[in-house]
Amino acid sequence: MRLLNLFKIAYKAIVLNKVRTLLTMLGIIIGVASVIAMLAIGEGSKESIRTTISSMGSNMVTIRPGADDRSPARGSGGNVQTLTLKDFEVIKENSPLLSYITPVVNSGGQAINGNNNWPTTIYGVYPDFLNIKVVGLQSGSMFTDAEVKSASKVALIGQTVVDNVFPNGEDPVGKMIRFNNIPFKVIGVLEEKGENTFGQDQDDIVVAPFTTVQKRILAIDYLNQIMASAISEDDAPAAVEQVTELLRTQHKLLDSEDDDFTVRSMEELISTFSSTSEMLTILLVAVAGISLLIGGIGIMNIMYVSVKERTKEIGLRMAVGGKGSDILMQFLIEAILISITGGVLGVILGLGATVFIEKFLHWPTSVALYSIVISFAVCAITGIFFGWYPARKASALDPITALRYE
Repeated sequence: MRLLNLFKIAYKAIVLNKVRTLLTMLGIIIGVASVIAMLAIGEGSKESIRTTISSMGSNMVTIRPGADDRSPARGSGGNVQTLTLKDFEVIKENSPLLSYITPVVNSGGQAINGNNNWPTTIYGVYPDFLNIKVVGLQSGSMFTDAEVKSASKVALIGQTVVDNVFPNGEDPVGKMIRFNNIPFKVIGVLEEKGENTFGQDQDDIVVAPFTTVQKRILAIDYLNQIMASAISEDDAPAAVEQVTELLRTQHKLLDSEDDDFTVRSMEELISTFSSTSEMLTILLVAVAGISLLIGGIGIMNIMYVSVKERTKEIGLRMAVGGKGSDILMQFLIEAILISITGGVLGVILGLGATVFIEKFLHWPTSVALYSIVISFAVCAITGIFFGWYPARKASALDPITALRYE
């Protein structure tokens, strides 16, 4: 009952100074809203990265020439020539954990049809490429192993290439295009995939037989990479280890020598990008947390002012039998009420901000329940922490001195 009365007194004190209380809450409101919005952006980014990479093949394994580019001592690059077709054949014959595998060579150039041309990238691959990348066909068909063996001049094109070299809406299947002046017959159109999270247009692509690109366009005897697909997502880490051992043996590397290639699974890539996203989120939340600190200082300031203004009232209450603990609890409740109310308004503003960000800025967001719980907990702690000292000072006032205060 006594606690209920203290709540009523604290509530009346807040209502009597609505504008001042609202201004005091602003720091808390902005801080809580910022924390919720930043965490929502961080969670949305992580989900978007995972979804995008999974759509590229969650069990995909990539083998690139050169050492791991995360190593400070060594680096990989497009001109490194440590992967060959022999490596591909060794992996294909000796890695039972892989279901699909293809060598990859690629080159930039102009796709031309009549007066229409478009800068794009051609990939020379085996037919397994579509299964590894989880890409379907919108029309036409994939080239065969026989066409790879004979280096046939056939190709499949993505929707971006279709839109730019066949702008009049004609069906490209069966038509001829030229890529770097070499004619290709279009035998299929890939399903549209759009941009991924990193802004890369997945439809800006020409796919042709591996031997055609390697011999007729690039004239090279090494590979840009090898792409493979593990039997399942769970088998991907073991497949990475298996491929690494096979290539170390194939390249005759000593135990003391580093790999001259890099093998990665999509799960590792997801983990890498998620870690980066988490670091950015923590940084943004830390910046937003500064608003909460400023809000807490604002509460402490206004509680000091309140204690000064109500010194006579405090003295009067003590003179008629009020205890110091009651005074302390009253001011503490007042500080917590201000903080919690600011937290509620901040949550509402934060949820509104995430909707605005997703709808108008088209950034992926995902509001996690824990972000709201943490915000409320921080608000309560802020109210107690910054309200305690002014409340303690009020409760320690001498009744006679307080009654004489002008």
